[in-house]
Amino acid sequence: MINTEKRGQKRRVLIMGAAGRDFHNHNMIFRHASNYEVMAFTAAQIHGIAGRRYPPVLAGPLYPRGIPIYPEEDLVKLIKQLDIDSVILAYSDLPYTTVMEKASVALAAGANFQLLGPKDTMLKSTKPVIAVTAVRTGCGKSQTTRYIARYLKSKGKKVVVIRHPMPYGILEKQILQRFETYEDLDRHKTTIEEREEYEPLIDNRIIVYAGVDYEKILRAAEKEADILIWDGGNNDLPFIKPDLWITIADPLRAGHEKTYYPGSINVMDCDIVIINKEDSASKRNIEKVKANVKEMNPRAVIIDADSDVMPSEETKAGKRVLVIEDGPTLTHGGMTYGAGVVAVKDKGVKIVDPKPYAVGSIKEVYKEWKQLSGVLPAMGYSNKQIKELQQTINRTPCDLVIAATPIDLRRILKVNKPIVRIKYELRETSGKKLEAHLKKFL
Repeated sequence: MINTEKRGQKRRVLIMGAAGRDFHNHNMIFRHASNYEVMAFTAAQIHGIAGRRYPPVLAGPLYPRGIPIYPEEDLVKLIKQLDIDSVILAYSDLPYTTVMEKASVALAAGANFQLLGPKDTMLKSTKPVIAVTAVRTGCGKSQTTRYIARYLKSKGKKVVVIRHPMPYGILEKQILQRFETYEDLDRHKTTIEEREEYEPLIDNRIIVYAGVDYEKILRAAEKEADILIWDGGNNDLPFIKPDLWITIADPLRAGHEKTYYPGSINVMDCDIVIINKEDSASKRNIEKVKANVKEMNPRAVIIDADSDVMPSEETKAGKRVLVIEDGPTLTHGGMTYGAGVVAVKDKGVKIVDPKPYAVGSIKEVYKEWKQLSGVLPAMGYSNKQIKELQQTINRTPCDLVIAATPIDLRRILKVNKPIVRIKYELRETSGKKLEAHLKKFL
């Protein structure tokens, strides 16, 4: 950080974020720093998170009125109007060309541009920590976290998962959240994106913590765990210093391990790289990922794995199907399909394109993410968007819905056609190397 005070005044900071890493960086670095003043956050990637305020209870005693959150589109105007000295990028899953484009915009507007690293932003735990991170959104972190948690529980360990933040609602009510039952999901009014991460862990009787203030979250989780698992979001770095660091790579996006921020840092710093989805990828791309990993981190152990796709029931040939995929994987993850398309491939079904039937914010998703076609991303960052997702499903002419989002959509949507759930789990194909390393860790 630049500590020189400008004209004897506080350095004015703007944090570019997406309701996660941005808040954590503020809490870690700026909340009590009297020589800085965070003037604003900007918000990107996630629908409907701008226009809020980071509340005083989280912003800290130096911010009795909280901190406003603006759309990222206002960046240049804000730099000039607020006389910003430093712009700090604090969100993830960006190609490095985009990072430098954003840096250039900030510099041209007259501000410095900064990235904060692990040394200053990682909390230290009193308990052993395993971190699960990725090269890109949608590589398979969640299924890997479940695999690890089940193994540790089978060895008699109390396991608690701390999940990367997804505070898309009222921030004062999301400071520290604990999830053990479906009732907890309902009580906290969780979004579809949150449920996608929490429900499968709850199904495996694993307690999950999340929220906004990760110092408080960590200390609460430590009280009921022998081992903590950090379950990352997007391709972000861990918020907690890991004792064992696992990164998931995706051969369906071979080469991205070198070109996406901060996923490449996860590769360079980790102990183990799991190359997932090998059953869906070409041998050439698998070897390309392995070569890149060996170049970037020669000490990392490489483990081969498949993502086993398991429909809850058989899909009959001749049916018209609507395929719903995990939302973030298709949007900022950049994928054009997911486990749902894999599950119905060669089944003799006709996939119906939902795009012409999309309404409201779902229609806007298709405009923003132009690679999307033939599948429906399970977007649900607000009650309004959940209703619009439901309307889109009901308007789409099909016989069956293939739901490859990790949650049971039937619990929160009222749709006019049957839903077949698709589940997917990590399966090691290189012996039991991951188990061996977890045993060594224990």
